[in-house]
Amino acid sequence: MEGIYEIVCVSPKLFLGDVEANVQEIKRSIHRHKEAALILFPELSLCGYTLGDLFMQGVVEEAVLQGLDEVAEAVNESLVIVGAPLWHRDRLYNCAVVMQRGSIVGIVPKSYLANYREFYEDRWFSSGLEVRGEELLGAPFGTDLLFESGDLLIGVEICEDLWAVEPPSFRMVSAGANLICNLSASDELVGKHDYRLELVKTQSARGICAYAYASSGVGESSSDLCYSGATIIAENGAVLGEGKRFSFETESIAAQIDVERLRRIRRSETSFAKAKRYDFRMVSCDPVPKPKSLARYYDPHPFVPKDTIKRAQRCEEIFSIQASALARRILHIGNPKLIIGVSGGLDSTLALLVCKRACQILQKPLSDIVAISMPGPGTSEETKKSAKDLALAVGATFEEIDITEAVMKHLRDIGHDPKLHDVTYENAQARERTQILMDKANQLGGIVVGTGDLSEIALGFSTYNGDHMAMYNVNSGVPKTLVRFVIEWVATKELDLTSILDQIVQRPVSPELLPPKDGQIAQKTEQIIGPYELHDFFLYHFIKEGASPSKIESMAKLAFHGIYEAAEIKKWLRVFIKRFFANQFKRDAMPDGVKVGTIALSPRGDWRMPSDAKVDAWLKRLSMDEES
Repeated sequence: MEGIYEIVCVSPKLFLGDVEANVQEIKRSIHRHKEAALILFPELSLCGYTLGDLFMQGVVEEAVLQGLDEVAEAVNESLVIVGAPLWHRDRLYNCAVVMQRGSIVGIVPKSYLANYREFYEDRWFSSGLEVRGEELLGAPFGTDLLFESGDLLIGVEICEDLWAVEPPSFRMVSAGANLICNLSASDELVGKHDYRLELVKTQSARGICAYAYASSGVGESSSDLCYSGATIIAENGAVLGEGKRFSFETESIAAQIDVERLRRIRRSETSFAKAKRYDFRMVSCDPVPKPKSLARYYDPHPFVPKDTIKRAQRCEEIFSIQASALARRILHIGNPKLIIGVSGGLDSTLALLVCKRACQILQKPLSDIVAISMPGPGTSEETKKSAKDLALAVGATFEEIDITEAVMKHLRDIGHDPKLHDVTYENAQARERTQILMDKANQLGGIVVGTGDLSEIALGFSTYNGDHMAMYNVNSGVPKTLVRFVIEWVATKELDLTSILDQIVQRPVSPELLPPKDGQIAQKTEQIIGPYELHDFFLYHFIKEGASPSKIESMAKLAFHGIYEAAEIKKWLRVFIKRFFANQFKRDAMPDGVKVGTIALSPRGDWRMPSDAKVDAWLKRLSMDEES
């Protein structure tokens, strides 16, 4: 899998001052994780961080140098980073030693020494901040080193470096590093771990990188402090793995990082390219092992927080953005009425609720919302009733205009058999409804509020110049998988609407353009174009990360394991790719609408592509994966 690397952070059982015993423990971990791309050990892991004045002893110096040779001999394809105190020109440095294939490939000294409260590093060590362009033990030595293996570019900092006002990792990521490794010996205090975890997460987010952190454990001296052996791996603000703390045995955590994803995000989502470039020596390393299979966690619903509290907060924020944007548009136009087509479906329900909230913000009469139900040949009695009940409960002015006769006349006028239930039959209804809404807006001095959501816009599941069009679309930034949850959130706040909204969210998604069967909805959208939860997953990774079809497929197989068969995922991914390319012409002509999240498809804002771009290369990529 392109760009995927397994990283291991180890907090080994520590024998304070016994380098030989520590070497054996480190070698066992190296052997245990020999399939990993990189194995990270804590600060001063060869001897222990809390040796104090013993650092100055020749016995320690000799044992460390001998131990480094022995550890290096145990290293093969993996990159291994251990911590050691090393002398250079009569100065002692707290160092990270990077090894591969039996050799030391580079040594990075600590930049910022902790010398406050319980820390006294200045007593023994010199800062490596100004050490650049030098050599030690036959290897490059300095804080100007990055380690390169394929598309993996590694920067190294040590403990306090992360806590500094200007962490060295900022300069490293500006130079292209996509993985930062931190060797640490961080003691535990009440509340400190939460802050440490937040630091690692935040640093990975600001650097758009992966961040691996390994700290020394309870084997350190407990004279005044306790060390827990914290291990953390984060990627772009998300924790991929966190190890057990306060263990008296060796603990490790492994996670697969995705540097190809990070590269895509840097290129498309941020101003990364404008960051100042710093000069680093690039240390070329041999290829590292690649994982035999993908073993990352992928959220099947990337737009929807799993945590109920966070989900409620997300829904509240989305609803506030929608309503505030619409209120701003109303003020600009000059207090128009709000004309909205209501069907009893999810999207029109959310748009109607947004209209109500916008009116409340502006202290505008709710009767200025004109909710129009336009039943046609495919409308079920159940949804028609819901549309009316909701409009009246909201306090809107309600009208019902049956379009059946007008549509049948139009079909006869163009010579189309009304018994032929094809795309012409369906689109004629959508365009008739849009004509009514536009004309009513002219008649009443209003604007047509659109209802189409982000997922429909991505798939082009709308009728061009029909429901595709409006004067302002409040749902254009909300993916289908979130629409239901926003409505449910409103239902918890608007108790007089709860029962009606609960009925609406339980119904299957349908455009209702075909006649009902036995009074029930005959046309279910997800049977036509595929499950929206799959399409939203595809959309998120396609737009945010620029992931290839084959990679999206692999991710989806993991995310939806046991829910969808592999063949089904491939089928609907092919549908998504084809429809996304084929319907750019609709997005090019989409109305103004508010963005609510990081994914948006407005041609004026976030997404620009030619409407005649060929899809073949993307489909071929999926087909090539099939053949392999």
